[in-house]
Amino acid sequence: MRFVSFSTLDGRVKGYGLIKGQGVIDLSKRVGDRWPTLDAIIADNALQTLTADAENLPVDYALSDIQFEVPLTHPGKILCVGVNYPNRNAEYKDNQVAADYPSLFVRFPESLTGHLQPLLRPAESEQLDYEGEIVIVIGKAGRRIAQNDAMDHIAAITLGNEGTVRDWVRHSKFNVTQGKNFYHSGAIGPWLVPFTHAAQLNDIHLATYVNGELRQNDRTSNMTFSFAWIIAYVSTFIPLNPGDIIFTGTPTGAGARFEPPIWLKPGDVIEVQAEGIGTLRNVVRDEG
Repeated sequence: MRFVSFSTLDGRVKGYGLIKGQGVIDLSKRVGDRWPTLDAIIADNALQTLTADAENLPVDYALSDIQFEVPLTHPGKILCVGVNYPNRNAEYKDNQVAADYPSLFVRFPESLTGHLQPLLRPAESEQLDYEGEIVIVIGKAGRRIAQNDAMDHIAAITLGNEGTVRDWVRHSKFNVTQGKNFYHSGAIGPWLVPFTHAAQLNDIHLATYVNGELRQNDRTSNMTFSFAWIIAYVSTFIPLNPGDIIFTGTPTGAGARFEPPIWLKPGDVIEVQAEGIGTLRNVVRDEG
């Protein structure tokens, strides 16, 4: 099942629903009084309930009549893991050994856009880059979560393009915040897939294509820090709450690592794909 936040092209409806075939069942008009957004459903641990109740309902809109929005309207913390696949450390060519702990940084909600919406290249730089990732959505609160229990805290999974303005991540010695947070420089979606068992994540294929060319290609079983490890580690220093989002790292092959680098330009199509989740697709456009 795939849950989506959407708006109709005529602007009259903004809500959430369930993908069915080539259409959307509008759940917000049916249960919106109880759960006004997908965020509320996550907070109430109700994805599985809605799946069982809604699968026989009729479609309200064709996919061609909606715009995909960012799945969570008001996400909690947006945490991102860096350097988490084989060869990613070597890509930096700084002669440093791989770290014992992951690089972590944050994104702000305004830095992300939805499926099929433009990925914006800012006027301040031409060095916009892509990073395809698996994204997990926390559904159960916890602090100092044990690895053995960590997967029980995931409510849903989705995809992310952790778009990065490369020269701006090097404006200061230890700070990447600026280059990771340009307005609509990244994307998330297209939908939320309820998480029910470890096989949905433990060894799935993750790939990123730019204009149909395969650029990133790996499996989650190769991650340096597993999904359970990330949840346990992060929850050591900060509580995790329903609606928190974690981008779990990107494979080798980003544009910055080519010789010379290959930056995204207007008209480029980026597709992030993963088994059992789907495809997140965006086209680059210059901001403004």
